Amino acid sequence: MAGSSQTSSDELITDINVVPLVDIILVVLIIFMLSATALTRKAIGVELPKAATGEAAENVTLALALDRDGALFLDGAPIARDALGPALDAAVKKNHEAQAIIAADARRSHGEVVQLIDFIRAHGVHKFALNVDPAEEARP
Repeated sequence: MAGSSQTSSDELITDINVVPLVDIILVVLIIFMLSATALTRKAIGVELPKAATGEAAENVTLALALDRDGALFLDGAPIARDALGPALDAAVKKNHEAQAIIAADARRSHGEVVQLIDFIRAHGVHKFALNVDPAEEARP
């Protein structure tokens, strides 16, 4: 019987095909990853300068951002400059190895960024990094 199927209509299908399920899960995962990246990049409008030797920082305690208008943010929330000192003191009191990542808009002056670094160092945060976007090509 060359044209007959091996299963009859009375038998139960015992095989489960998981390929479509895996495909759907992967598509959902890709959509989630793309949307999460887009949402976090739009949180605070800071245009980061490019740097070929930038590295990822680990164990971030404080995230400072200085946007194009000079507004200051601590861990994503706006903060007044006079309130930043007590917030830094509290962070250092909680963790003596407090670190900071400073994301300053490329259009802000170098002097403002240096003043911010000096300010956080004066309040006990001695470990810090500057947040940059990686450059397209590394220059020799």
